[in-house]
Amino acid sequence: MAQLTRELQETLIRDGYVQVPGAVPRPLVDAALRAINHDLSQGMDPAKMWQYHSQSFCPELRAKKVIRDLFDASAAASLVEGIVGPGALRTVDEGQIALRFPALGELTLNQPHVDGIADPKGHNGVPVGTILNFTALACVLLSDLPTTYAGNFMVWPGTHRTFAAYLRTHGVDTLLSRMPSVPLPQPVQITGRAGDLIIAHHLLGHSVAPNHSPNIRYACFFRLWSKHRGQAFPPAMLDEFLEWPGVAHLLGGSADAR
Repeated sequence: MAQLTRELQETLIRDGYVQVPGAVPRPLVDAALRAINHDLSQGMDPAKMWQYHSQSFCPELRAKKVIRDLFDASAAASLVEGIVGPGALRTVDEGQIALRFPALGELTLNQPHVDGIADPKGHNGVPVGTILNFTALACVLLSDLPTTYAGNFMVWPGTHRTFAAYLRTHGVDTLLSRMPSVPLPQPVQITGRAGDLIIAHHLLGHSVAPNHSPNIRYACFFRLWSKHRGQAFPPAMLDEFLEWPGVAHLLGGSADAR
C-alpha cells in the first residue's frame, strides 16, 4: 500500500497540497486520453461550453471506468487513504475532465476560490445557498506541463489554514457571499508530467492559470468524501484536519499546532 513519506505529510500539513510524481501509470493515462480525445472528435455543443468549463468536458465519460481507474487503479487511492484513514473514503463515482485550451490575450491571473460554493451564474452545479465541502481533492495530470502559464493548476500555499482560522471567527456562512479577505501568499503554478498526482485540501485556495502555450492542458480532478459524513459538513471547515487522522501524529495534539 503506497503511503506518503513523512516529509510529504509535513508538506501537506504546511502547504495544503503535495505533488507525487508518476503516481498514475502511463497506460492508465493513455487509456483516459484516448477516450477523451475520441469523445472530443464527436464534437462539442457550443451552447454548453460554459458547462464544460465549469463542471466537466466529456460529461458522458465522467463515470466510466477508464476515468475512475485513474484514481481507483493507481497509487492515488492508497495515498489518500493514508491521510483520511483506511477504508474511510467513499467510493469514487466520477471525475471532472478538466481541459484548458490555448487562449489569446493578457497574462491575467485569477483570484483564488474554494470549491463547493455556488458561483454567481450558477454554472458549477452547486445549489445557491449551500456549501458542499469535501475531504480532499485529487488532481491527475494527463499532459506534460513543463512551463507556467500553460493552464496550470494554481494554488495559494497555506491558505487552507488561513481560511479555516477566518471561518472559526466569522462563520462558515460568510463563504456564501464572498471569499475571506485575508493576506495571500504568492500563487504557485504547478508544473509536472502526465501521471503526476496532486493531493490538495478542500479549503486550499486555488484556480487555473491562463494557457498561453500552444497545447491543450489535460487533467482529471476527483473530489473525495469521507464515508463518515454527508456532502455538507461544516465542522471540517472549522477544524481543517478533522477528517485527516493519518497526519494527526504530526499536529502536536493541539489546535495551536494547526
